[in-house]
Amino acid sequence: MLDSYHLSAADFGALAFFLLAWGLHTLASDGWLFHRPSLTMAMNRQREIWMQRMAEREIRIVDTAIMSGLQQGTAFFASSSLIAIGGCFALIGASDQVIGVLSDLHLQGAATRTAFQLKVVGLVIILAFAFFKFGWSYRLFNYCSILIGAVPVAHGEMARNPQTRNAVMRAAKMNQLAGKHFNSGLRAIFFSIGYLGWFVGPVAFILSSALLAVVLMRRQFFSNAREAVLTEMNEQNDQSTGPGSGESIRPDSQ
Repeated sequence: MLDSYHLSAADFGALAFFLLAWGLHTLASDGWLFHRPSLTMAMNRQREIWMQRMAEREIRIVDTAIMSGLQQGTAFFASSSLIAIGGCFALIGASDQVIGVLSDLHLQGAATRTAFQLKVVGLVIILAFAFFKFGWSYRLFNYCSILIGAVPVAHGEMARNPQTRNAVMRAAKMNQLAGKHFNSGLRAIFFSIGYLGWFVGPVAFILSSALLAVVLMRRQFFSNAREAVLTEMNEQNDQSTGPGSGESIRPDSQ
């Protein structure tokens, strides 16, 4: 049965390892595997704090500028994903030339034309997934901008008004959800780099996937960026509350 796909059992095993690494990294980043807070979880808490500070400002030019920057970054990655998809289709059209180059380099990752094209189709699927995540994230950031505009200025009694708090939480959750989908798209882009190892061979595919997962996990749980966000938390003896608490950081939308 495997022969009908022009792929070996080692290829399918390497693909399964790749998908497993991707799935485990997603769960770990969202706080479902470890009690140690990830960089993503910490930033979700900072998004909530941002929305609370935004409600106290009469002039929200800074907030709209930040939202504009987030949207521009999301649009850039969405456009890049579409360009990469177009490049993949061009690669399918030049399959024979690429296989010839791989053969000259003594790389046996694509022994047949069909196997090579199947691998390229898999790369297209990953990039298409990334595009849809970025596209949805862009729209959610747009919705968040509208919700920010709907938050009343918190002065006096208005600051303690349940309606004001609800408006702030709506904007915060929408911002967190937009960030979650953006992170999913960016994660797909990162793992598409590891996917390129499959064109060399199943062993290279496993090694590139494992190396990529280790690098991303380090950035989430042991990087300087994470320490910069959690500096105040590390100075406190009680870590059950504040930015370091997984329960307080993880948004309900997840």
